[in-house]
Amino acid sequence: MAQITGTVVSGDSKQPAVGARVTASDGLVTASDPDGKFKLNCKSFPVTLITKLSTFSSDTTVVKGPGEITIILKPVVQEIGDMVVTASRRQQDIEEVAVSMEIIKPSLIESKGFTNLEQTVNQSPGVFTMDGQASIRGGGGYSYGAGSRVLLVWNGTPMVAPDVGDVKWNAIPMENMSQIEILKGASSVLYGSGALNGIVAITEREPGLKLEYSAKVQVGVYDNPRRKSLKWWTKNPTFYQMDAYVGQMFKRVGYTFSMNGFTSEGYRKGALEERARVSGSLYFKSKIPNLKTGVFYSAQYQYTGGFILWESDSLAYIAQGGMDPTGPGSTVTYQKNLRINVDPYIKYYDKKNNKHELRTRYYLVTTGDLTNIYASSKATMYYGDYSYQKNFNKNTTLFSGATATQNIILSPVFGNHQSLNLAGYSQLETKILGVDATFGVRVEYFKQDTLEAESKFVLGKKTLPVYPVFRTAFHKKLGQATHLRASFGQGVRFPSVAERYTATSTGGIIIFPNESLRPEKGWAGEIGIKQVFRIDKWKGIIDVAGFINQYTNMIEYTFGIYNPDTIALTPENITDWVGFKAKNAERARITGIEFSFNSEGKIGPFEISTLMGYTYMNPVTLNKDPLYLASFSDTNTNMLKYRFKHLAKADAEVRYKRVSAGASCRFNSFMSNIDRVFEEPIAGTYVLPGLKEYRQVYNQGSLVFDVRFGVNFTEHMRMMFIINNALNAEYSSRPADIQPPRNFMIQLRYAVQ
Repeated sequence: MAQITGTVVSGDSKQPAVGARVTASDGLVTASDPDGKFKLNCKSFPVTLITKLSTFSSDTTVVKGPGEITIILKPVVQEIGDMVVTASRRQQDIEEVAVSMEIIKPSLIESKGFTNLEQTVNQSPGVFTMDGQASIRGGGGYSYGAGSRVLLVWNGTPMVAPDVGDVKWNAIPMENMSQIEILKGASSVLYGSGALNGIVAITEREPGLKLEYSAKVQVGVYDNPRRKSLKWWTKNPTFYQMDAYVGQMFKRVGYTFSMNGFTSEGYRKGALEERARVSGSLYFKSKIPNLKTGVFYSAQYQYTGGFILWESDSLAYIAQGGMDPTGPGSTVTYQKNLRINVDPYIKYYDKKNNKHELRTRYYLVTTGDLTNIYASSKATMYYGDYSYQKNFNKNTTLFSGATATQNIILSPVFGNHQSLNLAGYSQLETKILGVDATFGVRVEYFKQDTLEAESKFVLGKKTLPVYPVFRTAFHKKLGQATHLRASFGQGVRFPSVAERYTATSTGGIIIFPNESLRPEKGWAGEIGIKQVFRIDKWKGIIDVAGFINQYTNMIEYTFGIYNPDTIALTPENITDWVGFKAKNAERARITGIEFSFNSEGKIGPFEISTLMGYTYMNPVTLNKDPLYLASFSDTNTNMLKYRFKHLAKADAEVRYKRVSAGASCRFNSFMSNIDRVFEEPIAGTYVLPGLKEYRQVYNQGSLVFDVRFGVNFTEHMRMMFIINNALNAEYSSRPADIQPPRNFMIQLRYAVQ
């Protein structure tokens, strides 16, 4: 037996090609390590090696004898970049993923001029964002910013605020990422609590052997709204953004560094935003073979202003109660905040090419006022995850691991709290009778403060202190370009500190605490088919999926009278005890169908890319409690609150030589069901004056168009002219949250890659 040692490199960048599968004609299989190296102990020669890696053309090499070889993989030109890692925490072609998934690339972010990740995610088919909360296929409603059923993952590590349980969208360094993957459906097996409705996963941008750098500046201005009463300014508000990136990989070390600055006067009066961020990575390749270490870091400081309640439907861009945050009844808040995370990791391939990976994170989130950056909350998360991947053969892979998370919250608003979340998980992927099959299980332990463990599971007469969730999925390649899939997955989400302990009021709305909240649970099922086709060098993917999601113990803020038994209600004190409380009020089922069409490539001299889809949803409540149903604004339907039935997204861009043109549109049908209290008076006073009359006029849903034009002055310099909300439509994401009027942007970008 003799050994072949080899290196796989990319033909364009000459950098190591990681994870390339090398198959020998005598049946041996291996994969290239982080340095692009591999070893094979062959029985006889000559032997033929077939090397495959997504986004590269396959290579066939005949080796006549033992020794060292170099295999150069040529990238596939003008193909859709369809390698993903989220669904199985390993590299896969998107066609082979057994659940619905969308990819958003940096090129779309740059050409659209997005200033934070929430805007970017809202461009994806089947996804809707509302006040900082993302909902996939109707899985989320409106919960005053607390909790999230969609989990944000950065480099495989969950990233939600330890106190509120939300995603800090504007703190994510988009200038330092390679792509966004949006996975739809319950995904708790590999990622844990919070992935009940899906995942938004981001992978960082790793540097090549050549120096890469870029810089971008964009300037924008808001146009006057259609209704003159909404205009509060004498000079149109403006906003500015600047970011820069640099990175390079050397033999043993590498780095990336990026920075971002953003300032906006805001289209709402007083809703300013100023932020500054630095982020980057350091990489170290050890002299120990197959060992790689690194650390990612990000730090952001921000100063923001905003409000929840409008003054009236005619003065919707002005806060209720005046602009002085110290005034009685004012709904304006000004905050200074820090967002800091440091993520060290170690990755190692052992002698049998099994992968060991340890990822950790320190995450600090603060909520302050104008004088104290910790005034409302100082929340810290400590996270660690060890994972092990073993390839038994070319068809069978086992992925297992263990996770620990500790959250520590110091807050005069929520109180001081600690929580501990432990989990173990395992997922097996194999081929059965020509079908790619996935089976996964996770057990979660969660405990907050001195309360009993909340991860209880009743098995017969025993109550276990851990809660299990399961996942199974199947993929079958029906032909050269047709893929059938089916999946079932369970999920769980433990209540955030904010949902349990928030006690506050704003503009007459009182939020009451509820320490007895229980975890949300649910499952998602899907069957879909994906068809790939090519025209010239243009590749498109058509996807059709039918889905069903079912939830129990869903946490919703429910309106009611929440006075203690020791206090009698009187006409004088009733308003002190009327408000909202987070409750396990909802049992729900959401069924629907989704169509999507994504493409990228070149037809003749034209480069064409698309990202579009339509989602039909039927989100219904299974709660028959008449008191709960009476809180609906539309009692003739059992449709969930703050949802709609139709959601459509489309974006297309065409490039010809040095010029480009693109357009996008977003449509959602009317949000027919909301909390009735927002349309009716409380003790003679309206929480949202004019909302009922406004909704009677604006009841046809929302349709928004954006357009953009670009020109490349040189190989490295590009200018974009962007018009968002080009028809100046008046629309809202939730009741009383009217979105920006038409705005214009000019962007200048210089990049060397």
